[in-house]
Amino acid sequence: MRVQLALNVNNIEQAVTYYSKLFGAEPHKVRDGYANFALDTPPLKLVLFENPDAEQRLNHLGIEVDRPEQIATAKTRLTEGGILEEVQNNETCCHATQDKLWSQEPQGLPWEWYQITDDAPEISELAASCCSG
Repeated sequence: MRVQLALNVNNIEQAVTYYSKLFGAEPHKVRDGYANFALDTPPLKLVLFENPDAEQRLNHLGIEVDRPEQIATAKTRLTEGGILEEVQNNETCCHATQDKLWSQEPQGLPWEWYQITDDAPEISELAASCCSG
C-alpha cells in the first residue's frame, strides 16, 4: 500500500526531469501529457498530469493497494461511513486498468482508493481522456 499524490503540471517534461532528480528515480510510466513514479522509498505513487489550465496544482489524492480484499475493506468502511461516492470496476484510465473507489472530503478534495489490475492495457483515446484531471 502507498499514498498517491496526483499533481497538475504546466510542462510534463520539466516536471519529470525535476522529480527524477528529487527522488533519484526514473518514472515508472511516461505517456503524452502523463507520467507516474512508483516509488518504494518513500512509499509514494506520484502522478503528473500536464494540465496548464488547471486552477489547482493538486489534482487528487489516493491510496494504491496491492490486493482486491483491500479494495473490499475500503468499500465497506466508506459505505458504512456514508462517504462512498463512486465505484469503478475494471476502469481503463490513466494508462492502466483499475478497480477504484472515490470519495470527496468536506472541502471537495477527491480521494481515490485503487488497485491496478493491468498496468499496460491497450487503451483508446476516450479512455486516455480521463487522465486530464
